[in-house]
Amino acid sequence: MKTIKQIALTVLILGVGCVWAETAPRVPNIGYLYPAGAQQGTTIQITVGGRNLRGIKEVYVSGEGVKASLVTYQGRLKSLNQPQRDELNSRLRQLRQKFAPPGQQRRVAPPAPKNTAPKTDPNTVTTPTEPVKLPDHPMLRNLDRLSAEGLQKVVEEFIRPNLNQINPQIAETAVIEITVAPDAAPGDRQIRLGTANGLTSPMRFEIGTLPEIREPDYADPGKPVVTRLTVPSVINGQILPGEVDRFRFAGKQGQHLVIETHARRLIPYLGDAVPGWFQATLSLSDADGDEVAFADDFRFDPDPVLYYQIPRDGDYILTINDAIYRGREDFVYRIAVAQQPFVTSIFPLGGLADKPLTATAHGWNLSEKQIKLDTRTDGPAIRTLQFQQDGLCSNNVLYAVDTLPESNENEDNNTSAKAQKIDLPCIINGRIAQPGDMDVFRFEGKAGRQIVMEVLGRRLHSPLDSLIRLKDAHGKALAWNDDCEDKESGLMTHYADSYLTFTLPEDGAYYVCLTDSQSHGGTDYGYRLRISPPRPDFSVFVDPASLTIPAGRSVPVNVHVFRRDGFDGEVELTLKNAPKGFVLSGGPVPAGQNDISMTLTAPAKAPARAIPLQFQARTRVDGKTIIRPVTPCQDMMQAFIYRHYVPSQDFVVTVTGTRRTTRPAQQAAKPSSPIL
Repeated sequence: MKTIKQIALTVLILGVGCVWAETAPRVPNIGYLYPAGAQQGTTIQITVGGRNLRGIKEVYVSGEGVKASLVTYQGRLKSLNQPQRDELNSRLRQLRQKFAPPGQQRRVAPPAPKNTAPKTDPNTVTTPTEPVKLPDHPMLRNLDRLSAEGLQKVVEEFIRPNLNQINPQIAETAVIEITVAPDAAPGDRQIRLGTANGLTSPMRFEIGTLPEIREPDYADPGKPVVTRLTVPSVINGQILPGEVDRFRFAGKQGQHLVIETHARRLIPYLGDAVPGWFQATLSLSDADGDEVAFADDFRFDPDPVLYYQIPRDGDYILTINDAIYRGREDFVYRIAVAQQPFVTSIFPLGGLADKPLTATAHGWNLSEKQIKLDTRTDGPAIRTLQFQQDGLCSNNVLYAVDTLPESNENEDNNTSAKAQKIDLPCIINGRIAQPGDMDVFRFEGKAGRQIVMEVLGRRLHSPLDSLIRLKDAHGKALAWNDDCEDKESGLMTHYADSYLTFTLPEDGAYYVCLTDSQSHGGTDYGYRLRISPPRPDFSVFVDPASLTIPAGRSVPVNVHVFRRDGFDGEVELTLKNAPKGFVLSGGPVPAGQNDISMTLTAPAKAPARAIPLQFQARTRVDGKTIIRPVTPCQDMMQAFIYRHYVPSQDFVVTVTGTRRTTRPAQQAAKPSSPIL
């Protein structure tokens, strides 16, 4: 009887699962854009790969200076119908004869003429048949140029797809046209598609200043192709299974080339791949084929960057491939090859709000090493700077702005006897200047006083992997911390900044010791060390960053509160300057709780286009009201298990249909699952 009950329960569960699967919404999603960027003042067509893209009605681009429109929806390119399979098989049989050993070649009947019907009774009227058209896929555009290995790849991809499973997340494609204004600001945009099933997730699209090229359609593994490149340029490419892309350019003696790759930056996380992104590797060889430079990352960033000074005139070959020779359509890359400015570090890594600040930059091809930083109080705590030099854009530079008193580290402060005396609260800008260096700071503390020690380094692109210790006047270690997880840093997978909070046991002197946990050091190993009483604060993320709401109806919005320095209060969310008819309900976030679901209700009359919305969050701490902006984000999976909240540029809503208004939810029924 027990077994029968178990079987019945299993059948019931499966039945419910099947019903849910049949009724589950076909949520549209973008898996990749190719190419993933364009030059100012150009119009290009790009391929969008994704899922549930049928019925595209609108292309939404964030920011100014970029327009986009649909060209065509192509559907599932690798799902051939029977006439297409027959046509491809026929062509492959013809082409394979070129590679058969002498004496084993067989005569293969050519394909039937495309526009003629088979012979029949002369009195019978026939209709000419249309030629069979194969999908517009890179591997099918030049079949007659492929090697035997290349033809086998085609078989595995299209004839026997069970041998190389198609990823449903990128199975469908559409083509859209992008027009970039000549004065469009360089930098990142985000593209969404409005479809019959709703609005897709956002995908990064880059605007640049350099001329752009694309790799050839398909780099046949059996016939390596080397594409001629003119410097400076941006290369756009895709790595298909087993592919290696090569580019040849003429180098001139004395050139200081920066070769910067964007791959993981374009698509931060792949849910079904390990380590969770396209891990690109770069290799530079001279005309003799000798490798002169190699990179598979830039410090802790998975995207490789090469810096190379050309020693003599001649041809050089740049090679890119996946580290373990994987590949598929969403292994998209952009490589800038130019004498462009590249900042490896700045010092200090930030400054006091509303006080003029100039940082000293270190790096490559920098004609000006003094950079003015924006410290106005109305900006975020961590800010991004990108500057132009001779018409070329630098990489992004991160720095921080705060309101606490600031000072700089003074060497030699490597021991408790030579410790630098500080007054609290403060922020210290310093460096671990050489391997094995330790910076020690002394302050006077009172019994029962709570102190927070926080390092800001890796979050500002410093290679420092900090380790912090607190010691008493006798040299006894009271507490220490190496890494502290920061869920707000959704693009980070190695948390390397330290955070420590401690209640002082007695009056007297205390020492804060800071070093690199790997005993590394150098000019680029900068940090900002905050030592202060707790400053209760918070930030709020909401996901998803794209929402589709039937007119007059409500949908859930996931709210995530990240609490700092012991803040445990209630947080209220509101819409900011929202169009009439939008209502946010289900709050506030209760004290001590981090994740809830709220509801967003759309107006009864649908707006004509997708529109951006903004939220703000507020609370009271020690009798004062604190208001913070809310960051839209995407809850993304990495490598089958890990989840990250990846910030988005904006929160965009599309409203469908026209329906009567329904009553919104008043309180979340259930908190969302915590991040892994």
